[in-house]
Amino acid sequence: MTAEQDVRAWIAKTIASNDVVLFMKGRKGMPQCGFSMQVDQILQLLGVDYKDVNVLEDMSVREGIKAYSNWPTIPQLYIKGEFVGGCDIVREMYEAGELQQMLEEKGVAFRGKTAVA
Repeated sequence: MTAEQDVRAWIAKTIASNDVVLFMKGRKGMPQCGFSMQVDQILQLLGVDYKDVNVLEDMSVREGIKAYSNWPTIPQLYIKGEFVGGCDIVREMYEAGELQQMLEEKGVAFRGKTAVA
């Protein structure tokens, strides 16, 4: 396998192994860009337990996730393996109640709702 294939396999495994994954600049509770901070805050407000991946720690992951999703920017949110979007989409979904609905439909626990898988 090439290095690019290794990164793609690692990304796929990370997404498949966690109900909610946020590829972000920085860490949970300590984002290093305003866009990552907005998504981090939304997930924390909702009380969602999520896996954070700091793309600043590995350039191959930073570029690899963009290729994986065919989405050019960070952060990127995945719920139960489905790419949700970046900051603007997640914020709009949250404000409209669509993010909460998606979490509920996918059986992901969040503040006020417990998971029913």
